[in-house]
Amino acid sequence: MAKKTLVTGANRGIGLALCQLLRQRGDEVVAVCRTSSPELDRLGADVVTGVDVTSDEGVARLTRHLGKKPLDLVILNAGILRDSGLDDLDLGDVSEQLAVNAVAPLRLAHALLPNLHRGAKLALITSRMGSIGDNGSGGYYGYRMSKAALNAAGMSLAIDLKPRGVAVSILHPGPVRTGMTGGHGTVDPPDAARNLLARLDELTLETSGQFRHANGEQLPW
Repeated sequence: MAKKTLVTGANRGIGLALCQLLRQRGDEVVAVCRTSSPELDRLGADVVTGVDVTSDEGVARLTRHLGKKPLDLVILNAGILRDSGLDDLDLGDVSEQLAVNAVAPLRLAHALLPNLHRGAKLALITSRMGSIGDNGSGGYYGYRMSKAALNAAGMSLAIDLKPRGVAVSILHPGPVRTGMTGGHGTVDPPDAARNLLARLDELTLETSGQFRHANGEQLPW
């Protein structure tokens, strides 16, 4: 039976690759973004545009569209990256990344609670750069802080959702070559998407709340 999956940030990069792979394997996909793309429009997904994940109004637009539709998998992937070091620190950039990368996924997870039935799965696409124990190069203050905050939210969600039968995965996709990274990285979006879905397929309530690389490696907090 086809599974119903929701993906945010679905119009490009990892989000688009996830939607493409999910559709290839026959899943029903709700693709969420601010603006669609020709590649996304060709997939036959249920594309929901005009969703600003940083606003209550934008998220309400999504929840009105969904109604009480049950979802088997929710992948909160939308995110931004700003390169801000100590010498060129921009606190506006820091605040923006916290809003998009940390607060928005929590806002969405809370809003989608009525759609998450027992047995559903919730995935937060985070970054190894949110690891405090793994930080050996400094910099990227806003991005690192926002992803560390997302990881903290993911652990609390795993604890709070476990009694409801919903498992939570906190996943680093790897250094992916996307527009967000300026094309830098070692992994192409289709490969990242394939690895991410493999981790989500094997996710259980017993492994809920773990911070993992898409290749399966457990990462330090």
